[in-house]
Amino acid sequence: MSPSTCVQAFFDTGTSTVSYVLSDRATRRAAVIDSVLDYDFKSGHTHTGSADRILAYLGEQGLTVDWILETHAHADHLSAARYLKERVGGRIAIGEHIRQVQQIFKTIYNLEREFLPDGSQFDHLFTEGEVFRVGQLEVQAMLVPGHTPADMAYRVDGMVFVGDTLFMPDVGTARADFPGGSAHILYRSIRRLLALPPETVMYVCHDYPPKTRTAQWQTSVAEQRIGNIHVHDGIDEATFVAMRTARDATLDVPTLILPSIQVNVRAGQLPPPEANGVRYLKIPLNALPVRDPAV
Repeated sequence: MSPSTCVQAFFDTGTSTVSYVLSDRATRRAAVIDSVLDYDFKSGHTHTGSADRILAYLGEQGLTVDWILETHAHADHLSAARYLKERVGGRIAIGEHIRQVQQIFKTIYNLEREFLPDGSQFDHLFTEGEVFRVGQLEVQAMLVPGHTPADMAYRVDGMVFVGDTLFMPDVGTARADFPGGSAHILYRSIRRLLALPPETVMYVCHDYPPKTRTAQWQTSVAEQRIGNIHVHDGIDEATFVAMRTARDATLDVPTLILPSIQVNVRAGQLPPPEANGVRYLKIPLNALPVRDPAV
């Protein structure tokens, strides 16, 4: 990593999400990656404490935001992308296959006719291999589907932000049982990431640490290839798919999946207000597959 490159992490304890500010010290330009809008499931209230920590850091460092990046449409937290853009600007961006995710969930939620599954809610949709800049930093967008069809990683200056595709080595890999997910495709995306130079620094989007350690979010390609409990070197695709499929069958649906995705496919915009001026999140009943509690 060059002296001009700076990465600041923000860990949200409520959702175990790591957001990042990537900045170029030379130009004071920045990108925010995977921001969090706090949501209280019991009361239905949103809060901005996590995003405000990022705003405070941007102000303290005198940074101008060029990009507000999403690695995918998250199922475990609401995005604060729209809230941040309204305050500091920047272009909200995600991978172009968000259109597929939008189409899937427009049907599940029966979203309003005006919601178009064409990606237009975002300011920019990245294509595979597309290069963009944060100040003088050159960033490459990498398509890494499997967890969802639209997952992107962002590679810059000897680092890669991998979203949910990989976790810390002792935690493993993302689930692949969401609509449009595929354990086969996830394995191939992971192997593509692990083919990067061994010294490449990896920043993960979540950490669910065992009791023996505190939360962490920085690892490397070499560490993943040696020690990832799900996909270290020597694990072939068939073995991984069998493990991932069996494990996913035991996992509960994420607590915030239903409120979060209907916001995140809108680039962090809350649903439009209804005639009484109130915005509503929809809960489709019996629409998502769930684990059999008897299993």
